[in-house]
Amino acid sequence: MPGFELISNLKPAGDQPKAIDALVRGLAEGYQHQTLLGVTGSGKTFSIANVIQRTQRPTLVIAHNKTLAAQLCNEFRELFPKNAVHYFVSYYDYYQPEAYIPHTDTYIEKDSSINEEIERLRHAATHALLTRNDVIIVASVSCIYVLGSPEFYRAENFSFKVGEKINRTEFLRNLNALHYDRNDIEIKRGTYRLKGDILEILPAYANNSIKVDFFGDRVDKITETDWISGKKLKDLTEFEVFPATHFMTPPDVQKKAIEMIKTDLNIQIAKFNTEQKPLEAERIEQRTNFDLEMIKETGSCAGIENYSRYFDGRSPGDAPTTLMDYFPASPAGGPKDFLLFIDESHMTVPQIRGMYAGDFSRKEKLVNYGFRLPSAFDNRPLQYREFYKKINRVVFVSATPSPYEIEMSTQRNFLVPAEHKKTNQTSTYEVYVRGNQKLNCVVRQFVRPTGLLDPTTEIRQTKGQIEDLILEIEKNVKKGQRALVTTLTKKIAEELTDFLAERGIKVAYIHSDVPTLERLEILHKLRLGKFDVLVGINLLREGLDLPEVSLVAILDADKEGFLRSKTALVQTMGRAARHSEGRVILYADVITDSIKAAILETDLKRKIQTEYNKKHGITPTSISKAVAPEIIEQGEKLLAIDRDFHKLPAKEKRNVIISMRKQMIEAADSLQFERAAELRDQILFMEKK
Repeated sequence: MPGFELISNLKPAGDQPKAIDALVRGLAEGYQHQTLLGVTGSGKTFSIANVIQRTQRPTLVIAHNKTLAAQLCNEFRELFPKNAVHYFVSYYDYYQPEAYIPHTDTYIEKDSSINEEIERLRHAATHALLTRNDVIIVASVSCIYVLGSPEFYRAENFSFKVGEKINRTEFLRNLNALHYDRNDIEIKRGTYRLKGDILEILPAYANNSIKVDFFGDRVDKITETDWISGKKLKDLTEFEVFPATHFMTPPDVQKKAIEMIKTDLNIQIAKFNTEQKPLEAERIEQRTNFDLEMIKETGSCAGIENYSRYFDGRSPGDAPTTLMDYFPASPAGGPKDFLLFIDESHMTVPQIRGMYAGDFSRKEKLVNYGFRLPSAFDNRPLQYREFYKKINRVVFVSATPSPYEIEMSTQRNFLVPAEHKKTNQTSTYEVYVRGNQKLNCVVRQFVRPTGLLDPTTEIRQTKGQIEDLILEIEKNVKKGQRALVTTLTKKIAEELTDFLAERGIKVAYIHSDVPTLERLEILHKLRLGKFDVLVGINLLREGLDLPEVSLVAILDADKEGFLRSKTALVQTMGRAARHSEGRVILYADVITDSIKAAILETDLKRKIQTEYNKKHGITPTSISKAVAPEIIEQGEKLLAIDRDFHKLPAKEKRNVIISMRKQMIEAADSLQFERAAELRDQILFMEKK
């Protein structure tokens, strides 16, 4: 199996070489926690990639939202084209959790829509972890949620070879046991079809189908095929089939689980009767018995995840199995043997911490009112202490790490924290030493490979701020540059957009009420110059990569709070750090502690960057990034196809659908899920016609 091979024309530059060396050295010396404090645009992802190549260990990267995870995954795929880079996020397009509201006596049934492409990518991720070592998984926080046992998942698979004698009936029975459904009309992922002596399987984790030619009870030929066009891709000598679901349960375990559910049901009924709650007792009895009948007859039921503890063999309160358990075991025992990078850790770590409490609060009402057995509590995300136990080595990555990450990276890597003493403050954070040894647990990456400086900052009074802002925008527009303006509320963002538009400025707003696909279109138009200004709120912080933006204006910067904290200000100011003329204007009447700290940090970084450029003779250059084909134009083409679709002959209609299905799969593979969903809906509409 090949090791990690980073392929890029770029070489580490700026602060990257020192940061990479420090992180690799820290991992080699056994540091459990490190922090990569990298400014916006300093190439943190490239540094992480170099660390992965030099350490040659399976890697999990956790990001705090799907969009950022997709962006990171694409970057790692470009850097590691020969290795297995996979994407693991929640597979729900829509999810309404089961809930009960006591004061209105309202029961809300679980309702969801699963994205089949994301489900395939999840299967592909776990399949890769169990079959190879050169794996990078980029995941959202959903990776801490319950997943089926890797032991059962792998134990239930089966393989076959060319020339092997196999009873065909037994072969089909094995596929059914792996939750593959027979569908002789239309093959889909997780299904198979049998036509004469040819069996075609489309694994849940694959893009291509597997055709098995039988000669009697002997496997005569195995072929990998494009399941849409039917085109042969290559011949295989053997193939291993993994389950179509992560939740595999052997028959003996299922039988034992059913008995345990019955026992706990009787205990819960007795409890409700003792508490004089006959309604709850009758409710839990009816609902659970119905679920048991469904499990016996079909092997599953609605809400079967609430019984996951029984099928996994866990005791009440035990940590659930998650994606992290699919990584290879450590030779020395203890946590699994993988590297963990937590991107935008100041946002991601609090998310991981908060998942369990919210889930428990909702389940508590369901259990107390007889809708679910107490086992529902064990269908949950990891508690933070459980997550922490699964960590072997972690690197927190952020431009604005929280005190938690800094503390963990400077004090808890060693057995005797009392031996530490602080040196003079030489950067934004203290550097710790033990004796004469400097501890590189907090690694700075302030100098960008492009030589770009952090933006200049300026504070102006709020009186007349809008007129002043318009003058600055007009200066920007004359230079062909873009601007971002941040407000505190959606209403102000919309009203300001209308006002600027009336003044002849090409402007748009973006906030959480704007549909995801429309947000992408707006950002794309900004880059193309169809808009010169984008007004927004919190969406203009982490992960927004707009090299054309040279001006960031922050209105009401002195209103202390989440949106105007030091971290938020530094992140927002960083949006202007990809342009050589980057500048930030903060409109404020009071210099708050957050403003003071944000400007101090930005000025310190700018000073370090200027000195480095002067020493090495570097002239800062703006980042250049190609603009992808317009999403809107693609959508208009689809609409044109739709208008003329009914005029096409039947064969041409089928060819159009086949072509669009290929585009959908390609879009999903490149993690353009909004585009893939749009194509999927269009295909379904055409098929109905």
